[in-house]
Amino acid sequence: MKEIKYLEIMYKDDYYPTFLVDKIKELLEDVVQYLAQNSHSLEAIQDKFDEMTLAINDLEDEFYKHNSEIETVARDSIAETVIDILQVYNIAIDVEEALREREW
Repeated sequence: MKEIKYLEIMYKDDYYPTFLVDKIKELLEDVVQYLAQNSHSLEAIQDKFDEMTLAINDLEDEFYKHNSEIETVARDSIAETVIDILQVYNIAIDVEEALREREW
């Protein structure tokens, strides 16, 4: 099974406070745990991704307070992780659809 690489770019860049990247990672891991439990409908999986994305949106102010933001590099890093998750669990949802609730 392919290994999921969580937010590699964000962890390597000092612009992103590690403790905030960890919060995003926890949200991603929560989705993975949900997917690993058993099979779910695509609608239920999309709901879980929506919930995760809305929670990431809620972190934006905290990033700003630490002189950082969820911008292009972060967006790409999050999307790459979501692509890994979708591939590992063989989920037929496009990454843009999975992250449709994003504000970043």
